[in-house]
Amino acid sequence: MKKTIAVLRNSGLVLVSGLVLFVPRLVSAGPNVTPPPGVEVTLSILDVWLRNISSFLLTVGVILAVIFIVWGGIMYMAAGGDTEKATTAKTRIWNGIIGAIIVLGVGLILNTISRLVTSGVIY
Repeated sequence: MKKTIAVLRNSGLVLVSGLVLFVPRLVSAGPNVTPPPGVEVTLSILDVWLRNISSFLLTVGVILAVIFIVWGGIMYMAAGGDTEKATTAKTRIWNGIIGAIIVLGVGLILNTISRLVTSGVIY
């Protein structure tokens, strides 16, 4: 039984080694293989992609921050003198404000990086 397992293991190792050595040759075997046509990615296209993605994420982040601030304000008004609920509402408002500041800071960083990359300062 042990001998059969050892033979299978060794044959598997030989098979995998052979495939590892043979696959690169198989892939490059075709004569005159041309790459498929596509769109060349330039710095201006990269700039557009960065701006679209960052504006979408900034919009979603600011909307979520405003929702948290409004939600905290409603909770604060509905607390009715209960200090525990008022504290929870204040925490939610502060979390919304901090989240908005972080999102706007990330937006500033993304815009700065986008301008540096597309201006050619960073290669």
